[in-house]
Amino acid sequence: MRAPGIAALARTAVTAGHDVVVVAPMVDYSGAGAAVGPVHSRDGVDYETFEIDGLRGVPTYGIDGPPALAVILACVGGFGPRPDLVLSGINHGVNVGRSALHSGTVGAALTAAHFGLRALAVSIRYGPEPAPWTTAAILAGGVLPVLATSPEGTTLNLNVPDLEISQLRGLRHGRLGRGGTIRSAVHDTSEGSALPHVALPPEPSGTLRLDLAPPGRGRATEPDTDVGLVALDYAALTPLVGVREAGAEAAGTLGAALDAFYALPEVGPGPDPGARDAGGRAAAG
Repeated sequence: MRAPGIAALARTAVTAGHDVVVVAPMVDYSGAGAAVGPVHSRDGVDYETFEIDGLRGVPTYGIDGPPALAVILACVGGFGPRPDLVLSGINHGVNVGRSALHSGTVGAALTAAHFGLRALAVSIRYGPEPAPWTTAAILAGGVLPVLATSPEGTTLNLNVPDLEISQLRGLRHGRLGRGGTIRSAVHDTSEGSALPHVALPPEPSGTLRLDLAPPGRGRATEPDTDVGLVALDYAALTPLVGVREAGAEAAGTLGAALDAFYALPEVGPGPDPGARDAGGRAAAG
């Protein structure tokens, strides 16, 4: 909640003339994706009020939950009227390529899209402190007028190098890269030595040491992807979509799967769910 990136993005939205309410996790939820936590096994979600320096009077709340849950609570009336758009970030560390799937910053933006809202996720490459938050904030502010008038459900993912804006090589559309952050996992034994890569756990419990790759350092990195562009000191903008039903590419598999189910005893498609009985009620099988 006290993250400087959140403060920078909130100030940008206020300066742009938006009526802002800040709702964010009270602790770091990096890597949470679109998780909401155990909402079915808890009585409620605790929250606290905060004040961001320079934004006196802006309603600001920290919640006991991940970023996607903050969006959901805002969308269902927990913190005033439903928002028109959602700004997520600025996250310290880029969310590019496959890592975007696991990002709490991106997960919050995609959750907003499921409510039909427009959303922007903003991340800045991790580097020496102090991070140049102003660079990402300026870029976010520049795209806000476009986002505000975009189709419902629009989600943009903006990744920015840790450079002053005058040092950027440019800003381009970046295709979603294929690279990930975790390259391998190696078992550390109780004696402190490491087993060869790709081995079953030697003990009932232990530790997996992760080999992490900085985004864009792989040999196969393509320069027109979000991964490649940020590695080359460009800012990258990528439109995203969340969970949706597969299209024609899955039709063959779907048909074969349904046929396999229907081959089981006592399993069939059942009556037409749109059918009505004589009284106009939905027909039941």
